[in-house]
Amino acid sequence: MRPQSYAIYDSACKVAPGGVHSPVRAFYKMGIAPLIASHAAGDMFYDADGHGYIDYCCSWGALILGHAHPKVVEAVCDQVHKGSSFGLSTEAELALADRIVELVPSIEKVRFVSSGTEATMSALRLARAYTGKTAIVKFSGHYHGHSDALLVQAGSGARHFASSKGVLEDVIKHTYVLPFNDIRACRQFLQEHSDVAAVILEPVACNMGVVPSSFEFLQMLREETLKAKALLIFDEVITGFRLGVAGAQGLYGILPDLTCLGKIMGGGFPAAAFGGPSEIMDRLAPLGDVYQAGTLSGNPVAMIAGSCTLDLIKAPGFYEELSQKTDLVVHSLPQEHVRIEKRGSLFTPFFSNEDIYKRFFLYLLEKGIYIPPCAHEACCISSVHTQEHLEYTRDTMLSFFRDCL
Repeated sequence: MRPQSYAIYDSACKVAPGGVHSPVRAFYKMGIAPLIASHAAGDMFYDADGHGYIDYCCSWGALILGHAHPKVVEAVCDQVHKGSSFGLSTEAELALADRIVELVPSIEKVRFVSSGTEATMSALRLARAYTGKTAIVKFSGHYHGHSDALLVQAGSGARHFASSKGVLEDVIKHTYVLPFNDIRACRQFLQEHSDVAAVILEPVACNMGVVPSSFEFLQMLREETLKAKALLIFDEVITGFRLGVAGAQGLYGILPDLTCLGKIMGGGFPAAAFGGPSEIMDRLAPLGDVYQAGTLSGNPVAMIAGSCTLDLIKAPGFYEELSQKTDLVVHSLPQEHVRIEKRGSLFTPFFSNEDIYKRFFLYLLEKGIYIPPCAHEACCISSVHTQEHLEYTRDTMLSFFRDCL
């Protein structure tokens, strides 16, 4: 019963491939036309037909404060009245950079970009220049955006593609894909290959479902990359400021050479970044010989939203409360039907096959609960999810397991 949404989608298909501007939004695996969002507040959004949904996607993890947080909205509106883009440096860039350097222990300097794809792509270019080597190591199932060198055995919507048409073999021949969390195989590979410029991974994978690295695996990668004079890059586009103020690296106590950030650091606006020690970052132009640029990099509206968000997440007990909210939803779910993997405010229900996930998704959607329309994405809790909505979600999930399996 979504006539307005269907009409908008039909029109969109005439002017955009598949009617969408990012593939997973098409809901192809779910067998229904996609949702068309209209407006949102707190832990809910509403579609073009006025139906409300409790949101556990949160713009793919970006909205840790929920939709339209009043303080973020106020700060952003004030900046828009002053100007939305200048193509010049602003004090807002400095303010957000200061906060990131303060919170993330491995970062001394940061460069802003507009997307996670840009961040990881630029970090690889910098790593190759700094080390003088060519090869990149990534891990099967890890998604680092859609740049050519990293679109190999990726997660998220690309999980069914070995690579992508249009990606040249001459590019991906420099990308090695290793098994995630396999200490023995990865150590042996790194010891036998001297051409590796960087190892990149999600320390807690979130695009193959929530799958954490073991501490021993990350420790091995840190040790072996140091020996090999290769850089260790943490893709914390999702986990940065989601698992704690210092991200996953803060939880593990293992510091990478470069860190890629996004989503939360932009406060719901298109912004991302990569950063690390000054010695490495100063290879970037205009100081160094690694070129990277972007017209909207450091957009002042996004910078203001990010600074406001990072100020709010530093509140005492913020992350403890997020984790408790997540526990309320997942701890009662029957483990004989589903395996729940949880880290902080991220969780994934792993079923034996994707057909069950499809039924689960559609059942919840009909009840006004929205989870990612893909079995390999993480569900997210925000600070504004209410007790009433969390309990309703838990009880609805339990009803699915009781009545539909």
